[in-house]
Amino acid sequence: MYAIVETGGKQYQVEEGRYLDVELLEGEKDSKVVFDKVVMIVNGKKSKVGMPYVSGASAEGTIVKHDKAKKVIVFKQRPKKGYRVKRGHRQQFTRVMINKIRTSAQKKSAEAQENAEA
Repeated sequence: MYAIVETGGKQYQVEEGRYLDVELLEGEKDSKVVFDKVVMIVNGKKSKVGMPYVSGASAEGTIVKHDKAKKVIVFKQRPKKGYRVKRGHRQQFTRVMINKIRTSAQKKSAEAQENAEA
């Protein structure tokens, strides 16, 4: 089972037990993150497509680290004018380990179990 989630203006495919590099998120290391903008859940014949999002679905994860990507060189030049500019850029990102992908039915059953235990 996997899901397509939207964060930082981009869409990512997530699976339980795998990590994901997304645009920089607020939060400390080992803190929980919930992606509630789930565009699609793929689970065989039980797949769901949202319009635009699947209602009640979410992907939960833990922040592993904040880091910078490899350097990208930006070089500008105007021919025959003597204009040359060389700059570098390192994009910041957050690595998130996906722990759980939940649908609305799974959320309701989890809440019912919590209420029964309490």
